[in-house]
Amino acid sequence: MPFTIAVDGPAAAGKGTLSKGLAAHFGFGHLDTGLLYRAVGCRMLGGEDPVAAARSLLPEDINRADLRTPDVAQAASKVAVIGDVRAALVDFQRAFARRAGGAVLDGRDIGTVICPDAEAKLFVTASAQVRAERRYLELTGKGQVVTLDEVLSDVRARDERDMNRAEAPLRPAADAVTIDTSDLDIDAALSVAIAAIEEKRPAQG
Repeated sequence: MPFTIAVDGPAAAGKGTLSKGLAAHFGFGHLDTGLLYRAVGCRMLGGEDPVAAARSLLPEDINRADLRTPDVAQAASKVAVIGDVRAALVDFQRAFARRAGGAVLDGRDIGTVICPDAEAKLFVTASAQVRAERRYLELTGKGQVVTLDEVLSDVRARDERDMNRAEAPLRPAADAVTIDTSDLDIDAALSVAIAAIEEKRPAQG
């Protein structure tokens, strides 16, 4: 039986790392849906119309090495507010979610829009300051020249856009378990998440 785990949350809250850990623990497939929007944003930066890019997205587009830059992150946040872009990517995500053997999807509207009937839903969050510090270390570790203030400003701008967009705003699903990772390392957060999901699994058996 398919079993879908929906993981939502703002940028740099740890949902991607947590989702990968959950997929490995349960033996499920994993889809970082943010990469879909990053891929569209990247193609938009290259001069393409974002709606056309979303409708013609190819698997190799989400495996590009240049999708983790700040410019692409901001472009992804901008294209994500476009209704026709979101609509073009919905079917891909829903098909993955019901794959045989289980699936973990992480993004910003998985539990509320893409998979409202997901068997387990998590909302992973952390303070803006903590998230900015994490992203700053990630970017500078890759050799990018940024300041913590710049990264914090970007995090807050993305939060503002994501939470206030007309299409699928970022918010926890009513039945989601919220995990605040501000003071948790990945192992502790993963333990909390696994426990929350295990509570949902017996009914599926």
